[in-house]
Amino acid sequence: EALRHGRSLLPVGVIEVRGDFKRGAAVACRSVSGEEVARGLVNYSAAECRRIARRPTGEIEKLLGYVDAPEVVHRDNMVGR
Repeated sequence: EALRHGRSLLPVGVIEVRGDFKRGAAVACRSVSGEEVARGLVNYSAAECRRIARRPTGEIEKLLGYVDAPEVVHRDNMVGR
């Protein structure tokens, strides 16, 4: 729902990660029903996104050993559908 209102995608909002991608790749962001709601440039790789999915932003450093950004996809790097 946050993406529909132009907000950034935080780790806690990531339910599932599909495919393999590197940091900086353009990815599709989908609703639980599978509808594409946005596309954006991701701040973490697919493997890293899987590790931080559904977790609070404050846990990123503990889980990954570093923080690139508090968002998985920042709203400035996202376009809605």
